[in-house]
Amino acid sequence: MHTILRLPAVKARTGLSRSTLYARMARGQFPAQVALGPRAVGWLEAEVNAWLAQRIAAARGENQSHA
Repeated sequence: MHTILRLPAVKARTGLSRSTLYARMARGQFPAQVALGPRAVGWLEAEVNAWLAQRIAAARGENQSHA
């Protein structure tokens, strides 16, 4: 079973604004949304969590190389 996150939850988890999320999706830098209905979308929680884990790993890697 997949958990779907709606926009407010994605914004809260990532700290990104709506416009930034959609811009990153357009550039392929954030997981794609899933259509839930004609006017409703969401994101797979697992994909958002994986994206966050990658961001954290990249940030820690950059910080270690500067130390």
